[in-house]
Amino acid sequence: MLLHEFRPGRLVVGLTALAVAALYAGDAARAWTTAWYAVVPVLCGGLGTAAVATWVSYRIRRRSARSRSSESTEAPASSSGSQAIR
Repeated sequence: MLLHEFRPGRLVVGLTALAVAALYAGDAARAWTTAWYAVVPVLCGGLGTAAVATWVSYRIRRRSARSRSSESTEAPASSSGSQAIR
């Protein structure tokens, strides 16, 4: 059993942040030289990929929830007096 819902967009954002940190850590350790503007394509690409991953997972969850739900096909509950839960 999972403890929480899987969020692929957050995973991609975390990996993007780690990639940016690795770029600048290598520059700080003098392993290579990283230009200050190198973060822009990495960050934009990572955030764009995260947005697409989030949108796809949302559509999948919504479609599976719609197929599991039978509440939307039945008549609505009466609003006159009774507050009983179905």
